[in-house]
Amino acid sequence: MFYIFIKRSVRNGSCVDFSNILTKSKDRGVINKMDYGKSLNLPKTDFPMRGNLPQREPEIMQFWDETDIYRKVQQKNSGRPKFILHDGPPYANGHIHLGHTLNKVLKDIVVKFHSMTGYDAPYVPGWDTHGLPIEQQAIKNMGINRHAIDIVEFRNKCKDYALQFVDIQREEFKRLGVRGDWDHPYFTLMPHFEARQIGVFGEMAKRGYIYKGLKPVYWCATCETALAEAEVEYADKKSPSIFVKFPVRDGKGIIPEQNTYVVIWTTTPWTLVANLAVTLHPEFEYILMQCGNEKYLVAKELKDSFLKETGLAEGNILQRFKGADLERVVCGHPFIDRDALVILGDHVTLEAGTGCVHTAPGHGHEDYLVGLKYDLPILSPVDGRGRFTAEAGQFAGQIYHEANKNILETLRETGALMKADKISHQYPHCWRCKQPVFFRATEQWFASIEGFRQAALDAIDDVRWIPAWGRDRIHNMVANRGDWCVSRQRTWGVPIPIFYCKACGKEIINDQTISHLQKLFKEYGSDVWFAREAAALIPEGLTCPECGSREFTKETDIMDVWFDSGSSHLAVLDEPEIWPDLTWPADLYLEGSDQHRGWFNSSLNTAVAVSGRAPYRAVLTHGFVVDENGRKMSKSLGNVVDPLKVIKQMGADILRLWVSSADYRGDLAVSQSILKQLTESYRKIRNTSRFMLGNIYDFDPARDSVPYEKMPEIDRWAMLRLHRLIEKVLAAYRNYEFHTVYHAIHNFCTVDMSAQYLDIIKDRLYCEKADALVRRSSQTVMYESLQALVRLLAPVLTFTTEEIWRYLPKGDDAPDSVQLADMPEPDDRYMDAALEEKWGRLMKIRGVVNRALEKARQEKVIGNSLEARIHLYVDDNLSEFLKTFSEELSVLFIVSGVTTHQLAEKTVDTLAVEDVPGLAVGVSRAAGTKCARCWMYHEEVGRDEQHPEVCPRCALVVEAI
Repeated sequence: MFYIFIKRSVRNGSCVDFSNILTKSKDRGVINKMDYGKSLNLPKTDFPMRGNLPQREPEIMQFWDETDIYRKVQQKNSGRPKFILHDGPPYANGHIHLGHTLNKVLKDIVVKFHSMTGYDAPYVPGWDTHGLPIEQQAIKNMGINRHAIDIVEFRNKCKDYALQFVDIQREEFKRLGVRGDWDHPYFTLMPHFEARQIGVFGEMAKRGYIYKGLKPVYWCATCETALAEAEVEYADKKSPSIFVKFPVRDGKGIIPEQNTYVVIWTTTPWTLVANLAVTLHPEFEYILMQCGNEKYLVAKELKDSFLKETGLAEGNILQRFKGADLERVVCGHPFIDRDALVILGDHVTLEAGTGCVHTAPGHGHEDYLVGLKYDLPILSPVDGRGRFTAEAGQFAGQIYHEANKNILETLRETGALMKADKISHQYPHCWRCKQPVFFRATEQWFASIEGFRQAALDAIDDVRWIPAWGRDRIHNMVANRGDWCVSRQRTWGVPIPIFYCKACGKEIINDQTISHLQKLFKEYGSDVWFAREAAALIPEGLTCPECGSREFTKETDIMDVWFDSGSSHLAVLDEPEIWPDLTWPADLYLEGSDQHRGWFNSSLNTAVAVSGRAPYRAVLTHGFVVDENGRKMSKSLGNVVDPLKVIKQMGADILRLWVSSADYRGDLAVSQSILKQLTESYRKIRNTSRFMLGNIYDFDPARDSVPYEKMPEIDRWAMLRLHRLIEKVLAAYRNYEFHTVYHAIHNFCTVDMSAQYLDIIKDRLYCEKADALVRRSSQTVMYESLQALVRLLAPVLTFTTEEIWRYLPKGDDAPDSVQLADMPEPDDRYMDAALEEKWGRLMKIRGVVNRALEKARQEKVIGNSLEARIHLYVDDNLSEFLKTFSEELSVLFIVSGVTTHQLAEKTVDTLAVEDVPGLAVGVSRAAGTKCARCWMYHEEVGRDEQHPEVCPRCALVVEAI
């Protein structure tokens, strides 16, 4: 004869520790615990789900590779409605970081969910393999002098570097558990991609949207190229802050000339070299003020700040003007023998300065626009490396920003400098080299946004924006942006496919040239443009439409890299011969919120320009990764978290859980302490699953499942909670609210299951007969819960759920992988509102009892809760409610007895809480002797001669065994 002693867990919601299960014989001889474990309802103690994610995850990856999981999912979903998430291509120029992790895991969650809910959801990953980021890294890592190396050789070096990191990042993304067509990704350097891209450019040119113009663009002297707005970021910078006076030469009879000055304020003294005008606002009121021997013109509303900044005493106001009154007054340049015309512009503000704006059309966008109205020349005396040209006179050869010192000295010498100071302000910087940029007028190729702006704005309203504020953000960007500078003075990219007539200079781009170049690009790649002379690239018989010449040159600039990725919707989604599973337009674009001005914008522009509609039906944006204090991650701050190290230490599923746990609509905080907290959350989910798996080891769903109508009420309540969970989680997935998925499942595992249901049913699991109805009923609940949980969690905890799936009891027709299963669906049969209200009330009462037990434990009245008898002091309403539970209360509270009293009988030493009115709880030690098998105290322990150490219930079970 033998008895079983079970070490129960502290009643804190955690799962029982089965490593301390002992089996002992009557004569105290040790019996092999696994020989008797099954017959005595003990879970297997060798169950393998013990964590070790860094070791187990690669084994699961190998299983996916061997079974070709991507192809199997695609075959399973063939013929179903399509869901296309088009991958925004990351740059292939380094190892992945947490931003990559966030983005790729979010995409994987979306794709896996849709593939499990009735969609054919292929995922083709891609890489941006052209452009300045890769050029810079290739130059740095390979020690290349791009000005000395052959252009084709240099491009090959860049290609090799990009493809090297494609392979590196591919393996790193796979290690995150991201499922995709990794054997057939897309790269922007693919010949067919480049051919399709120049086709998009050619179609835009054909429709009149492409033009060449001389205008100021953002220019990076370090990278020696023009930049688009999307390639500029703002950071703090200290700049000179100076007030300069321009002498009036010709007042047009409106304003005197002698000792009269129009005063400007600027933070870019170097641009004074290119000054051609001073701009006033036509509607502002200006005053001419006498200060000592000189007269100064400033805006009336800025008079006081001007006097304070310059240290001048209050002056007499001599005249008042509207800005429009002073149009075409002529001033003199402060240190160059040149006129500065007074002109009018609405861009002038009263935020700072004097209301009189120094204007250099070659070095500012607004200056350029207002200069066009007055036929001002576009003077830009700075070369591509940021040095002043001969046009700058005495400053020729100086680097533009370094010349500020000499320019200030010159202003002092001429008496034009009224005040010089420093100011800290937000200033545009290059997104790659992080150096300040400036406006520089050069000849560039532009896409005319004005040509299709309204169509783009209309298309925006046909798209679902997630979060909704994304609509206003991109709408404002498109509504207010200038023309798109699409040319770059670099080497590694797709060339602008334009020829020039040698005789007359006419630009040549038409259907004939584009079609011919597309064939060449498909066969040789875009290297052919650089490897061959123009004569070997033009179609046969090409002549200049202007002069009839047959000799041509070719454009040397390449396209903006945003034009590359912005063409991917056609170069990838609309290439059925290469990716037959894909369709255009995409159902979803998913990237960081900075892509409203980047990829979302460039894709929208190219799509609307050539097709009249957006390339996506929905756009989801996420925030950026910051540390727990909200600071941007940087090596200098020492707050960078390396995802590859986290994977090695904790496992990829911890990172995936982090992605799902935070609301991606804002910035996402991460640190070692945050990840440590998430490992605890992960452990609770895993241990709950492990507990349930360990307790259905002898359960055959086909044979042992208990129908709903035969289940005890608590089991039916557990099924209700499960299907409420399914309902909530599916809705959250569909609404892209992944943090709701995480919190709902975590709460279900830790509260509904571990702290409530599983805690309550442990007694029946271990102490009832193996085939008892109540035990089989609990096993049915656990089996159904696991079946649902493993599928609900599969898009997030992709490794862990695969491991659970291996050990979950299944039929012969069950798929090999959880990724081949479908999502569970909520079943209305379990949605019993009355039962939900009833057991919700009961669980509140249980919560008060648990608090009373903890209080008694702290006061040393009891140790384990089974040493307690609970005294419920209740009012009439609660007494009536509890009558139906009289046989279940001790099991529900996990105590050895429950006595109900009238509320008026309550003693002083009771516990009552406001949220459960009509209840007070007292705790006393239970009477009787402790059962050696179930640990409950019972007054009849010892009365059975055959089994003197156990209670009557356990005696019957042991006798049956």
